[in-house]
Amino acid sequence: MSADATHAYAAMEPRRRRRLLLRTLLRAVVTPIVLLVLYYTLPLDNPLKVGKAGWFVLGFVLFAAAVAWQVYSITHSEHPHLRQIEAVMVLVPVFLLLFSGAYFVLEDGHPGSFTQPLSRTDALYFTITVFATVGFGDITAKTTTARVLVMIQMLGGLAVVGVIAKLLVGAVQIGVQRMSGGGSEGGPGGGPGKDP
Repeated sequence: MSADATHAYAAMEPRRRRRLLLRTLLRAVVTPIVLLVLYYTLPLDNPLKVGKAGWFVLGFVLFAAAVAWQVYSITHSEHPHLRQIEAVMVLVPVFLLLFSGAYFVLEDGHPGSFTQPLSRTDALYFTITVFATVGFGDITAKTTTARVLVMIQMLGGLAVVGVIAKLLVGAVQIGVQRMSGGGSEGGPGGGPGKDP
């Protein structure tokens, strides 16, 4: 399917190919912005009757459903590699914002869970420092619940990074296939097997 999809993409007229790339890039940029706006506007500090822990569990269920949907849509897409880019641009922000929201709600409900009170921006900052394994140490988890939540994020972050690594390895493999065997028909770059 990958070789066929690559060939179909290469066979597209340039205008259609540019539109497809532009649409992919637009979705990849707009989706995280929309998710960030939702993060800052949803009433996280005033949860409904489900309870704060219930919202966190619901968030994980929705994240698992989003992963399943993205896998399904990649496997059924005419351009799976472009869909993979969109999937990463959806799943990574959802993952980060899920934990940011959880840290914010935890600190709001149990002040002192962290070394300082967390605003939404502080919670997002902390989440990103944990995800990036930077750990400046200015904000740390103090309670057992907060530490367990951070450990879950660390382990989940390793899984998310693994998915991104797989995406990059897959892209390299497709590029190698195209250069070695798939580009023998001659294309816009000139002779057989040459890509611009």
